[in-house]
Amino acid sequence: MRMVKKRRRAVVDPSACVACGCCVKVCPLQAITIVKGIRAQVMPEKCVGCGKCAVECPASVITVQEAEEV
Repeated sequence: MRMVKKRRRAVVDPSACVACGCCVKVCPLQAITIVKGIRAQVMPEKCVGCGKCAVECPASVITVQEAEEV
């Protein structure tokens, strides 16, 4: 039997993000970048799912979700 570990990660709704950069400023691990000045993108390998970006987002387009890892 394989162990399945759940890990939390931030997820940005790309259709609603306005690239304001508030999430980038509060991320303690620099796991978020602004892509081409259009939207925020989370680097999943760096994100620990702390939720600071979701709290800070003025448009409420960032959620923290659980992802399964094997």
